[in-house]
Amino acid sequence: MTSNMPEWNDFYVATAGAAAALTGLIFVGISINLTQILSFPLLILKASVALILLVSILIFSVLLLVPNQRHNLIGYELLGFGLLVCVMVTRADLKIYLKALKEFKRVYLFNLLFDQLAILPYLLAGLCLLFFHDTGFYWIVPAMILSFIKAVFDAWVLLIEIKR
Repeated sequence: MTSNMPEWNDFYVATAGAAAALTGLIFVGISINLTQILSFPLLILKASVALILLVSILIFSVLLLVPNQRHNLIGYELLGFGLLVCVMVTRADLKIYLKALKEFKRVYLFNLLFDQLAILPYLLAGLCLLFFHDTGFYWIVPAMILSFIKAVFDAWVLLIEIKR
């Protein structure tokens, strides 16, 4: 069975465009506040998490726009790339958590858990596409929404809160 689901194309085009635009804005914002961000190693990691989440939305969207892919191939793509994103984000979040001052540990633990909540639906989507076909596409929606929310929150901290 191939992925002939044109009703999803607009969704992936929209998410790819939004992710690309937000990624560009974060790069501009980071360059504006580069001195302050570089003076706090944890902010560098926070910036990398925001960028990883947005670039992953872009890459997942592009992969899902490839026409006539079989569900099992899409499932493997989601699982493989999802695991890579999970490892990169978890590694950065753990470094942040371990290096954070005691009074900020709870906030960084929440960030770590929120990031996992954003990434795990990609893995569920991959598994569902491998075993249950079309139902996997619906797991991609919360993954992308939560990734957008977390990346925008991290961008806000990097661009606005850093000035306080």
